[in-house]
Amino acid sequence: MKTKSKTNSDRFVIIMAGGRGERFWPVSREKTPKQLIKLLGDRSFLQQAVDRVLPLVPAENVFVITNEVQAPEVRKQLPKLPKHNVVAEPVGRDTCAAVTLGAALVGARSTTGVMAVLPADHVIPEEKKFQQVLGDSLDLASRGQAIVTIGINPNEPATGYGYIHVGPPLPAPQGAKPYRTTFFKAERFVEKPSVEKAVEYVSSGHYRWNAGMFIWSFVTVTEGLQKHQPEMFAACQRWFAAANQPAKLAKLLAKEYPDIKKVSIDYALMEHAHNVVVADGTFAWDDLGSWTALARHIKPDAEGNCARADFIHVDAARNIIFDARTKHRTPIALVGLRDCIVVQTDDAVMVAQKSESQKVKELVKKLAADPKFKKLV
Repeated sequence: MKTKSKTNSDRFVIIMAGGRGERFWPVSREKTPKQLIKLLGDRSFLQQAVDRVLPLVPAENVFVITNEVQAPEVRKQLPKLPKHNVVAEPVGRDTCAAVTLGAALVGARSTTGVMAVLPADHVIPEEKKFQQVLGDSLDLASRGQAIVTIGINPNEPATGYGYIHVGPPLPAPQGAKPYRTTFFKAERFVEKPSVEKAVEYVSSGHYRWNAGMFIWSFVTVTEGLQKHQPEMFAACQRWFAAANQPAKLAKLLAKEYPDIKKVSIDYALMEHAHNVVVADGTFAWDDLGSWTALARHIKPDAEGNCARADFIHVDAARNIIFDARTKHRTPIALVGLRDCIVVQTDDAVMVAQKSESQKVKELVKKLAADPKFKKLV
């Protein structure tokens, strides 16, 4: 795409909100997963994600891709969005299918459009900084063939994220004012590393966390799919033709989606493309993957307990305590408990060692397989 967008009407945002958030059980459930609940503040993560982009993109240009179970609650939480901007995938097929569907939705509105694809469950407290980076990225993506991804400046040698190796800073495009955001050429994408490798990456200053945020024009992403994922490109063309007729699109997706290849956009496109640019994400950011991550956003007491509850203890330390009950709330009292997670809802209680928090996902599978507990999933 050669023509620069003149107004925000050619800018779009696709928010991917179909995850189940199983590691946040018992608060996160299939119908109301992590992105739809209020873990921090009085707005859900999805509502916060939409709030962050509305200064840059009109509400009618924001699409949410979710699933059929969650779609009613998504629409309820986002009354500013047109009803048909919430699109349900019949089955989960990873991020490449969701991106392809998003591209079809955008292209049907504007073939000269530029779109940002963003997850629904990130914590970004520095909204103004984020908006600056996203605005600059949308502008850059509208000027040419660049695929832009926002890379987060790592503040620790985390092993739970993929990394991007960045080259030297890039100059502003010809005819454009210098951006406040620094952009780099992406040299290569790196899988989740060992601790030793992560320390090396962070120390070098040449790596960014891969946060799964992508910005590109409709033309650029469809050309990328055509070159690297021809089956996805063919599907995009079919969905594009039906995108402005919601009932027809839903019928087409129900028929085709189960047979779509299940692959992430990183594997399908990003790792093959040679026109990837990394925007320097200098804003505070967190991807809450489990209960232990929540502790980073709750002020601890003198003994290191992080509580969102009526909480009292004797000789308890370094625990995470969360009470999600909506009525008949009673105090949670701990004696001598250390390094644990205690979560209470109206119908379930979970106690886990912090070091075993990733196994909550296994617990959810066990609950789902037991007729007595299936209703709790």
